[in-house]
Amino acid sequence: MSCNKNNEAKPVDTNYKLSYGDSIFYVNSQPANIINPVNAPQGTYYSIPKGLEIDPNTGSINVSSSEAGLRYKVTFTSTTGYSTSSFIVISGIDFPDKYYHLTENGSIAFPVYNASSANAIPAGSFDDDYSANSSGCSMKTTNGQINLTESIRRGLFGSTPKNDTRKDFEIKYRINDKSGNALNKIKVLLYYYDKASDVPADLKQTILDHQSVTFHPDNTPLTGVVGSITTAKPRPPCIVIIAH
Repeated sequence: MSCNKNNEAKPVDTNYKLSYGDSIFYVNSQPANIINPVNAPQGTYYSIPKGLEIDPNTGSINVSSSEAGLRYKVTFTSTTGYSTSSFIVISGIDFPDKYYHLTENGSIAFPVYNASSANAIPAGSFDDDYSANSSGCSMKTTNGQINLTESIRRGLFGSTPKNDTRKDFEIKYRINDKSGNALNKIKVLLYYYDKASDVPADLKQTILDHQSVTFHPDNTPLTGVVGSITTAKPRPPCIVIIAH
């Protein structure tokens, strides 16, 4: 018997480095904004955290269907076991999973642009359809900041807020950047608790899971270790308000 070596996958050059030609990609008005790895060899692709719409066989990414505002680690593994990784950002805003103590001047939830708190928020239209504000969430339409104290005053959690009350919003926004003011969106969860000790264990774990798969701008994990990378999805972000 003889083997047909023409059908065998060629080994990937170990000098090959996964690249998409850029590190930041923008949502646009197209329903399918597809990007592809440069000189993609044969193998498999996966990404962390969850939220990136990626084809595991080709590495093609649908930017329009991916969660925006996050930094992703994309890894390619060849048929012979060689691996290489690259980091990309799907442009947009995010809110850190965080506890906001109102008595400690923690009354403003600041959005983060392009996965880095060092980035200035470009001009834009936040809460573009005003649905969040209409429901009591006090979001500044020029920069996306959420005034948590004012939201409570507006009755976001009812006339008399109760422990373990949750509200969620899908916030639509447009940013004057390379997206060309294309419509983008993010879902946000807001929780209310009287005291920090009232926050349940499962919510604390959710926040830890989110943080475990969130990357710093230098591409290191936010918590120093990557946690439940196969299950954790850092969307929607959790904004936890502690009143006292």
